[in-house]
Parts: sequence; structure tokens; C-alpha cells
Amino acid sequence: MTRRLAQVAKKVGVSEATVSRVLNGKPGVSEATRQSVLTALDVLGYERPTQLRGERARLVGLVLPELQNPIFPAFAEVIGGALAQQGLTPVLCTQTKGGVSEADYVELLLQQQVSGVVFAGGLFAQADAPHAHYRLLADRRIPVVLINASIENLDFPCIACDDAVAVEQAWRHLASLGHERIGLVLGPLDHVPSRRKLAAAHAAAKAAGRELPDERIERSMFSLEGGQAATTRLLDRGVTGIICASDPLALGAVRAARRRGLGVPGDVSVVGYDDSAFMNCTEPPLTTVRQPIEAMGRAAVELLCTQIQGGEVPPGELLFEPELVVRGSTAQAPR
Repeated sequence: MTRRLAQVAKKVGVSEATVSRVLNGKPGVSEATRQSVLTALDVLGYERPTQLRGERARLVGLVLPELQNPIFPAFAEVIGGALAQQGLTPVLCTQTKGGVSEADYVELLLQQQVSGVVFAGGLFAQADAPHAHYRLLADRRIPVVLINASIENLDFPCIACDDAVAVEQAWRHLASLGHERIGLVLGPLDHVPSRRKLAAAHAAAKAAGRELPDERIERSMFSLEGGQAATTRLLDRGVTGIICASDPLALGAVRAARRRGLGVPGDVSVVGYDDSAFMNCTEPPLTTVRQPIEAMGRAAVELLCTQIQGGEVPPGELLFEPELVVRGSTAQAPR
């Protein structure tokens, strides 16, 4: 008990006597200090006293599908900072292959009596993935915000970049450079944002009086290696312009072209998606479609805090406008 008091007191920056008063429900402690002590208990992994367990912690789960794609650490930085400004503490939950699952993280967060959860990408965007843990959060009335397009019938507020506009911008850019054989590297078949991107690509091709044949569409896991493998198949079919569903996929596309002895952008033009960190430092600098990470992250926290404070937030999607950033990986189509 003494060790616990000392650790919590050090974490909060108050005396052990103050911590003891909070734990024993004694008066003489400000509400701000009281909440800080309770949050420190949660962060350090100590159980709250029985009389305090009914109160929800000032913790917010931030669930990310990975950290290898720089877009997710970028979202974590924005969301974490915005939560801290609201007096909330983010609990970062990152998935790894063979590690803790998204559903397991939800169970752990519920045990910590979190105030809410933000999912910045995850299984909610895959139609064929398990979704029971989302239903559990809804049943418990835990405030939730999703970042990225979600499957139908998940009645949580959602923040997303407009996938259709992103592909339209990329397609028009490549077409203006004279590319007629444009291919796509997308995520899995059940991935909702990739479905939207594909529909937009078909619409863009039709608007230009062309068609997008199936042979110019490749699916991949979201990784550099996946992008390389998918692009290798597209190059076999004579594609000269490639639109990728993420920046790591696009970097894989550049590698595939070089392994073929092709120049980027001399022989093949590549467009990414996200404008994640250091894409202006690659060789060549990557042309990509930028997600407005700062605006999206802050909007997600605002929606979450409104729910935490008891306000009504209609379920549905807020779409944010992307921006095409033209750099050195795209050029005139080869003759």
C-alpha cells in the first residue's frame, strides 16, 4: 500500500497524504487533483478502491492497426495531443502480427473503464472481419469514433478522407500527363475504402470515354512488399501509370519498376495516398494524395468529447477533402 501511494503521488506530483485522502474518499482535495490521482492509478495498473470503481476513468483508448505505415503515428500524435488538451489520457493499443488482437484490446480497455475509444483504422473497415467487439462497445454505451470508412450498420460517428475525390484527383493528374494505361494497387476485396477507390476509378475512366479492365486492378496487403508484388504484375500488362491506396504501396511500386530496369517517372509514373512522413524525401519524391491529418484528428477528438460529456452526436460520416501533392514520381507518359 505504501509503495502504491508513493508511486501515485510521484506520478501526479502531490503528497502521499493527498493520494490517501482521494483513495479513502476524504474531503479537502480539488476535483482536478482527484481526477489526476484516479487516472494515475489506471495508468500504473492499480485497481481502484471498491467505492470508486463505478466511475469511468479519464482514459481514452487509441487503437491503431500498425505503426509501420507513418500515417498512423501521425494520427496518434495529433489525437494524443488533442486528448491531453481535454484532460484525457490516451492509451495506445497497437496491433502486431500474432500479438494482441483488436478484440482483446477492447476487453482490456473495458476493464480499465475508459471514457471512450478512437479507432484510427481497423477491422471496422473490412466487411468480412469479426465485428462483435464493436457491438460490445455499443452495448456498453462507450463513446466511439472511427477514422476511415466503415462497414454498414456500425452506428458510430466516423471521420474519413473522401476516397472518391482522392482517386479522381490522381486519375486526372495521370491522364493529363498522357497516361492511357492506368492501373490500381488496392487493399483486400472486403476493404471498404479500397472499394470506394475502385468505384471512383471506374467512374473516372468512364468520364474520359474509357474503361478500366480487371487486369489493371491488383489487390495487396498494405505493405511495401505487397505493393512491389502487385506492381510487378501490372507492369507485365503494360501499365504506365499506377495509383496506389497508400504510400508504402507506392514505394513498393517504385521498387518494382526499378527491379525491372524501368525509370520512375521516365517509364512509369506512381501516385501514393496519405502524404505520410518523409514522402518528399524519397527518390524520387513521391506524388501522393494528402489526407488532412490535423483536421481529421482534431475533429475525431471533438466528436468523442461531445459524447463523453453527454451530448448527442449523430452516427454517420464526416468526409474531409484530400489534396493532390505533385512531386517527382509522375511525368509525361512514355511514347
